[in-house]
Amino acid sequence: MVELFIILLLISLNGLFALSELAIASARQTRLKALASENRPGARRALALAANPGRFLSAVQIGITLISIVNGAYSGETFGKDTGELLAAAGIPHNIAEPIGYGAVLLLVTYVSVIVGELVPKSVALRNPEIIACAVAPFMAEFARLAGPVVWFLDTSTKLIFRAMGQPTGRAVRVTEEELHTLIAEAETAGVIEEGERKAAIGTIIVGVCLDCLAIICDGLFHAVFLAKQIGEVE
Repeated sequence: MVELFIILLLISLNGLFALSELAIASARQTRLKALASENRPGARRALALAANPGRFLSAVQIGITLISIVNGAYSGETFGKDTGELLAAAGIPHNIAEPIGYGAVLLLVTYVSVIVGELVPKSVALRNPEIIACAVAPFMAEFARLAGPVVWFLDTSTKLIFRAMGQPTGRAVRVTEEELHTLIAEAETAGVIEEGERKAAIGTIIVGVCLDCLAIICDGLFHAVFLAKQIGEVE
């Protein structure tokens, strides 16, 4: 019973890393900044992790890889032999019963790991990434600190490969016209801008604005929409 609990605990830890990875990676920085301005616990740490994705993703990969190795070895060693003996008792030749037993255990553990340790946590993370990112950020920041040397080595190796490919190593912020249209529509719905102002804003987009300006506009506009929605919920 204790062995089964350990395996489930390892799968749950894997799920925590998967949840953290997708929540922080998909969280909008504009909303994280709004939460940080409201002194939401974990928001500033989530922003710090999102600002350095290479270091954060390296920490996540270390955790997931270690858990997968330990879980596979432990589950196979703990239940593989017993399963093989059960198959041998059922009439399967002993020389093939044991390998089948180990394989069956690893297959079952892999299946549970994919469902409970990957798909379910990632689906949960997509539903409210910013709030979840704030919740998991303190743990992930501390883990990244403890695994600092290995994280640095993996992050540096990744950046070297990007440079060799001629790709930027930083996180680029791109705002498309469709995203700005959507954001302006949300602002109108929230009462931040009037209908006439929406038409003027769309006209500005058609004329053309530099990407840096669009990013600044989106940041301020999303912050205003977020605050308007918060006020609406309070009322």
